[in-house]
Amino acid sequence: MKKLTEFLSLKKKSISIQVGIAISFTVVALFAMGAFGITMYHLFTNRMEAMMSENAVQLLDQTATNLESYLKNMRRISDTMYYSVIKDKDLASEDMVQEMNLLYDANKENLVSIACYTSNGNLVEAVPVAGEKEDVDVTEQEWFREAVGKMENFHFSTPHVQNLFDDANYRYHWVISLSRAVELTKSGDSELGVLLVDMNYSSIEQLLEKANTGIDEEYVYLMDGNGEIIYHPKQKLIYAGLYEENNEEIAAWDDGSHKEDFGSENRLVTVKTVSYTGWKIVSVIPNSVFNMGMYETRLFFVMLLIISMLLIIFVNQMVSSSVASPLEKLNESVKEWEAGNMNPDIYIGGFTEVEHLGRTLKSTVEQIRKLMDDVLLEQEEKRKSELDALQSQINPHFLYNTLESITWMIEGERYEDAVFMISQLASLFRISLSKGRTIIRVEDEIKHATNYMNIQKIRYKNRFHVDFQIDEEILNCCTVKLIVQPLLENAIYYGVEGMDDEGEIWVRGYRDGDDVCIEVRDNGLGMSEEILDSLLKENSRVPRKGSGVGVINVHKRIQIRFGKKYGLEIESEPDEGTMVRIRLPYIEYSPEILEYLDGKRTNRPEEGTADEKK
Repeated sequence: MKKLTEFLSLKKKSISIQVGIAISFTVVALFAMGAFGITMYHLFTNRMEAMMSENAVQLLDQTATNLESYLKNMRRISDTMYYSVIKDKDLASEDMVQEMNLLYDANKENLVSIACYTSNGNLVEAVPVAGEKEDVDVTEQEWFREAVGKMENFHFSTPHVQNLFDDANYRYHWVISLSRAVELTKSGDSELGVLLVDMNYSSIEQLLEKANTGIDEEYVYLMDGNGEIIYHPKQKLIYAGLYEENNEEIAAWDDGSHKEDFGSENRLVTVKTVSYTGWKIVSVIPNSVFNMGMYETRLFFVMLLIISMLLIIFVNQMVSSSVASPLEKLNESVKEWEAGNMNPDIYIGGFTEVEHLGRTLKSTVEQIRKLMDDVLLEQEEKRKSELDALQSQINPHFLYNTLESITWMIEGERYEDAVFMISQLASLFRISLSKGRTIIRVEDEIKHATNYMNIQKIRYKNRFHVDFQIDEEILNCCTVKLIVQPLLENAIYYGVEGMDDEGEIWVRGYRDGDDVCIEVRDNGLGMSEEILDSLLKENSRVPRKGSGVGVINVHKRIQIRFGKKYGLEIESEPDEGTMVRIRLPYIEYSPEILEYLDGKRTNRPEEGTADEKK
């Protein structure tokens, strides 16, 4: 501990508290700003990615809506063809051919042909052509097999070249076939057949091309439920083996956005299933597209961080100066007082807590000086006891160490702990002064002890635990002030100081008949019977630490006020701990009692006097 104090003293000589605070503030602030910037960047990146995913979903929804509308129109044509033209009409009727032509003419922009076959594969009628190729067996084609015998079911094929009819212009039409089972009537007899509507593939191609008008690397394609590609902007490259697509694996994915590693890059893949068909529209956004959009964002964040860091450094200089300067001035005043000047110029200023501490300290110094003058007029025994009590009121070394602790807390940016220490120290001073009174309430005495222990726990880094259990019925009783704190100080220095995290101190207050008892118990080293017997004797040779206020002084001060039957009772066992019991008369606090007990009459109460007041 001594080496650590010397090291910190040398450090303070080379680095002022202002510089230390500024450096600490700056390092922590820069770290926090860097962490904040990285966090915000990741949040922004995730948001951008989410927006791209949302845009992809919206694009697919719109494309799916357009495609579903187109397919729905094809279904409507098929329904019209079946229910209005074929069903309940004789195949030999001339009206059937005429109505098929009318229906085709009304939708020829999206259609290549309409044909009707029997379940054996024989052509019934077709528009706009009727010449079927000789080598065609429709019963072997997928669209026929999927539709025959399955009433009310629609089947959409993948893109293929229409190869059923001869074309006078030798043109090849890419189509998607919509096939369904139908009921045919011929000469009053019914039989099953297949209705075929060949949709122009270019119409679907145009719908999907509208969705691929953005960046080349970002594209949308269409496939069936088995993963076979229906449309792809790079379809020719895929067929030529120059480009690969992960369509077979993606076919098993659910609708929504997914991340995948394909080839040598990361991609955001969004899937949308098209109604009626089981087809899937897939949006692919490579990570390189996202990175291109994030370049300016990265640059913006870097510039913002640099400007923020420079501003933080400037602000930290101002803050560190305003925080450290008042504490340094107040610390110099305490050092002057510690050096022996009983009339120091106490600094008052700075933050509210520091200013309050300065005012309280100045008032305390003045009160101490006045009490030291008054104590010369008291009898020798009382003068000796009261002088020790005043020494325990505000011990400059305790105050100096406490202020040093506050300074370290501020250097370590433990501001809440520093404010807590200052407020506890200020409260300690207020109760210590008590407007010059010697008699105070038990409640105030316990509060004073609590403030003292709160400060000591922080100074000792919570190496011991303390527990207060005070009955409410004794809180308004009279007590000599500053009698619990010296016992707690002894419990720390003689009992639990060397016990790491195992030290326990208990403070219990209760009424015992006509008496008030306050016990201070610890689980420390205890003491031998020889030392125990000499504690409450005059001129005992027990070594002292801490503020130097011995239990004999507390014992005598209680007896001076309340008589010989009151004072301290001590019990101790080596390695078991020590218990010190304060015994006081049960006297409720009031202005009259205060005047009587606090020296407004010349005769001090001796043994039995307190009983008379009760």
